[in-house]
Amino acid sequence: MCIEGRGPLQIAKALRENHVLTPTAYKNRKGIKSPSTENADPYRWNANTVVHILERLEYTGCTVNFKTYTNSIWDKKQRDNPEENWAVFENAHSEIIKPDVFKKVQEIRKQRHRRTRTGKSSMFSGLVYCYDCGAKMRYCTTKDFEKRQDHFVCGNYKSNTGSCTIHFIRAVVLEQLVLNNLQVVISYVTAHENYFRQVMTEKMSLKSSEIIKSAKRKLTQKEKRLAELDRLFIKIYEDNVAAKLSDERFAMMSEQYEDEQAMLKSEIVSLQAEIAEQERQAENLELFIKRARKYEGLKELTPYALRELVKAIYVEKPDKSSGKKKQKIRIQYDLVNFIPINELLQQKKQRETA
Repeated sequence: MCIEGRGPLQIAKALRENHVLTPTAYKNRKGIKSPSTENADPYRWNANTVVHILERLEYTGCTVNFKTYTNSIWDKKQRDNPEENWAVFENAHSEIIKPDVFKKVQEIRKQRHRRTRTGKSSMFSGLVYCYDCGAKMRYCTTKDFEKRQDHFVCGNYKSNTGSCTIHFIRAVVLEQLVLNNLQVVISYVTAHENYFRQVMTEKMSLKSSEIIKSAKRKLTQKEKRLAELDRLFIKIYEDNVAAKLSDERFAMMSEQYEDEQAMLKSEIVSLQAEIAEQERQAENLELFIKRARKYEGLKELTPYALRELVKAIYVEKPDKSSGKKKQKIRIQYDLVNFIPINELLQQKKQRETA
């Protein structure tokens, strides 16, 4: 339901309407002890419970330790531990959610967007960007709009007073363009799988090597600075003990160093994740091919298919040079980035005529 575009409140409402027992009510029916008290209404789901389920890594077959900590044996209060301090053991038990599905849901959760006042929503919300300025495009609708009038407009455009020129596309046009593009890509991948794999491997390897090189250089710099901060902290501590540094000055510098250390640790985790992601390009390519085969013969664009295949959609400014308005989009596919489909089709035509 999350991949289909529903938020925690909508999911909770659907579970209530379908008379799905809450976790506490379910445990009580099964005779399993629960620390929570069951509500009078056993179907009364709330958004926080849904969020907890959506973010629970254990459902992918992992065991996760050290999610919380206590300051000492005298302070029993449980505190949340930063994710980088968790100990994650993969394949510890049977999965009930595929890791790639879990990852996609976390990406969607980061793209949170408010529903319009009309209560309408679009499967494209959070995925559409302006090609020129990179800003997200807003979904616009009113109760008086027919479906064909709903549209997306660049977030940086404000009636010619913003920082970007108008980038406008109707939702129905966007849906048709995306569906056409997906159908062409899926058809090509399934019909010419080996050649597609060869071309994309070369393309992705070249880009990945550049990204990995840059990320590793930044990682080395940040790790070096982190080690330097440890040495500086020891030095100011010794200076404070030797009365070379006042307590006030020591407290101020300690706080600055700790803040910088926290920021560096977060950046290091992000860089390590980026490097790991780039090093999994071959695995990502095979997973994308598997998804393309899954949607072979796609006739209608569904929210689930869209989220599984597409990472972002960039809308170009309408071209009116020919006297007729032409709208172009560029699709960034999940796992494999941009696919040079026109180039691949041209090469296919050349091979057939040779």
